Amino acid sequence: MSAAEQREAAIRDFLATARLGDARRTPLAGDASTRAYERLQPADGGAPLILMNAAPSAESPPCGPHATPAERAAAGYNALARLAASRVDAFAATADYLRGRGLSAPAILALDVAQGLAVVEDLGDDLFAKRLEAGDDPLPLYQTAIDLLLHLHAEPPPAALPVAGGNWPLLTYDDLALKTGAQIYLDWWPAFTGASAPSADAVVDWEALWSPIRARGEAGAKVFTHRDYHAENLLWLPQRSGLGRVGLLDFQDCVRGHPAWDLLSLLQDARRDVAVELEAEMIDRYLAGRPDLDPEAFRQDYAGLAALNNSRILGIFARLITRDGKPRYRTFLPRMRRLLARNLEAPGLEGLKAWFAAHGHVGADG
Repeated sequence: MSAAEQREAAIRDFLATARLGDARRTPLAGDASTRAYERLQPADGGAPLILMNAAPSAESPPCGPHATPAERAAAGYNALARLAASRVDAFAATADYLRGRGLSAPAILALDVAQGLAVVEDLGDDLFAKRLEAGDDPLPLYQTAIDLLLHLHAEPPPAALPVAGGNWPLLTYDDLALKTGAQIYLDWWPAFTGASAPSADAVVDWEALWSPIRARGEAGAKVFTHRDYHAENLLWLPQRSGLGRVGLLDFQDCVRGHPAWDLLSLLQDARRDVAVELEAEMIDRYLAGRPDLDPEAFRQDYAGLAALNNSRILGIFARLITRDGKPRYRTFLPRMRRLLARNLEAPGLEGLKAWFAAHGHVGADG
């Protein structure tokens, strides 16, 4: 029996145990991860459900809560970046935490951690992205998304989230994880654009320029951070009330992070333009709800971490295009270069602006 046949047999056994063996299965479009999803229509005519298929062996292991930098490096990219390696227990633990906070994350109906399988509530397809593409007014969508972050950030998150008789650690989005993200730019973008690889001295300068930004990112890492909080991971559920109108997806890589991180993911979306005026208004809205924050320091951190994230995403998209054969990500590159260039105009980022200018990477064709 082939590996694919063995996986299909495991799925069938799992669904049979969950009393969904007769459900009609429809594959759903994938994303940039190793996960696969199917919509399940129960034979008894019940509400549709989602099968999450994330084989544990498909990725390098996640980071343990006490792993040293050397141990993380030995384990691989997921441990370095503090990613969940598509683990279904991470998804289930986080979903339960979010639902416990009164938010609309999918309910977990069946879970097999060892096999990497879960059946979860189907929240539908009404993504923020679809609403925006259809011409809906973005203001109420973004206002509610910001208010949801204020709700999540109102109290410190726990160190671990209970799941399946154990716990999933909520790790800090620390210096090493941030450094790992920015490194993807150096690893993939210069070769992708045809630019020369940075010299050893340029790499030293790169590290020195990003180091204080990463340090502030780690020092401010005190709130629950979805980490991929944008219009394709948020659903609009108008039949629900209050913050429950926002359905949450793809949150398994959550960490304890800087409060700016989810804002910049939402407001500097790699896949769609967000008006500069709307971005500014939403930052103001967030700061109005967080009188404990120093607005000037927050805006400085926002610009620095946004520039780091722009660089990270440019590297990831270059990798997806060249290594993984996914040319559709080329469409997003001009937007990301514009965002990076704009962030580099912020006070305090003059050195990074000069670095990118000297090496010609921001304006390079991709």
